[in-house]
Amino acid sequence: MTEAERAVLVGIDVGAPDHRASLEELAALAHSAGLAVVRVVEGRRQRPDAATFAGAGKVAEIAAAVRDEAARVVVFDNELSPVQERNLERALQAHGADCRVLDRTALILDIFAQRARSDAGKLQVELARLKHYATRLVRGWTHLERQRGGIGLRGGPGETQLEIDRRLIAGKIKTIEGRLARLEQARAIQRRARNRGGVFAVSLVGYTNAGKSTLFNRLTRSGVYAADQLFATLDTVSRRLWLPEAGPVVLSDTVGFIERLPHSLVAAFHATLEEAVEADLLLHVVDAAHPERERQIQAVERVLAEIGAAEVPQIRVMNKIDLTGAAPHVTRDECGNIVAVHLSAHTGAGLDLLKRALGERAAAHGRPRRQERLATAEVTADGLE
Repeated sequence: MTEAERAVLVGIDVGAPDHRASLEELAALAHSAGLAVVRVVEGRRQRPDAATFAGAGKVAEIAAAVRDEAARVVVFDNELSPVQERNLERALQAHGADCRVLDRTALILDIFAQRARSDAGKLQVELARLKHYATRLVRGWTHLERQRGGIGLRGGPGETQLEIDRRLIAGKIKTIEGRLARLEQARAIQRRARNRGGVFAVSLVGYTNAGKSTLFNRLTRSGVYAADQLFATLDTVSRRLWLPEAGPVVLSDTVGFIERLPHSLVAAFHATLEEAVEADLLLHVVDAAHPERERQIQAVERVLAEIGAAEVPQIRVMNKIDLTGAAPHVTRDECGNIVAVHLSAHTGAGLDLLKRALGERAAAHGRPRRQERLATAEVTADGLE
């Protein structure tokens, strides 16, 4: 097993209310990417420095941390411009700290590159990485001159693109977009067939590491990879689930969301997230034990709005009650509809409540369809007479 790359994390507080929580999340992201966090450098500014984001004094402090810890990577929690990344690398090198500089977006892209398994997932990650790195290439990004692997350059454009120019990158992007479009056409055909069959479609959505895949495995008795790490699941997986009250439903597990999810990733994963847009019901899985759960809920709702799924009916699944001491229960609205189920996917407590909730929604969804089919049959019969 290769030794993890040593990394220094940097969080510059420019007035964001969630600065502390975001920096803690960056550490979890770094761990998921296979980095060993050896130091965290923090600072506060009224506004980012145009050249280096952090300012000269803080850059010197970061360089000292890199030298002291023999780090090879510096990861900023903030989003850096291509010019700032280039200037930071040069400034750190001038202080005797030869290392790569990444921002939060590049780190997330790297995790996605490691985790994608399906053809569609790999294409979506490659598309997002190309679009991200293209701006750095044409503006003189120095990472591409290193010709070395590691975080930020793994398996993607950074390894072999020394001579690639804007025209070639545009050509690659166009080719990938064409392949993804064909895959999306195939998905659309499958969805239309499912809709014609009247099968109730349910998609699991939620913040990364909220427990979606564990819940999916519990409900469907599947072996989808689930781990206590961010972005353990990237590729959408669908399985049939039988409900006594309503018959078969299709349950899909989707990629987790995160605060400040890069727009390029949302756009690239449009085909995967289409399962959420086209669903009859969303199960919004929430880590009920997380101190920042409200912030995470808002982040998921923002992404759902961005992909056009804000109007899809939801049941909120408050997961991990085994960590809060709460008992399994359901919450209903003033009309008597179940709007939240409190359970533990880990222990299975409350799973029966969720299945009954799904059965209620699926049965209610099926009644209008049955009435519609009966009405159509009556019109057809009248026409034949």
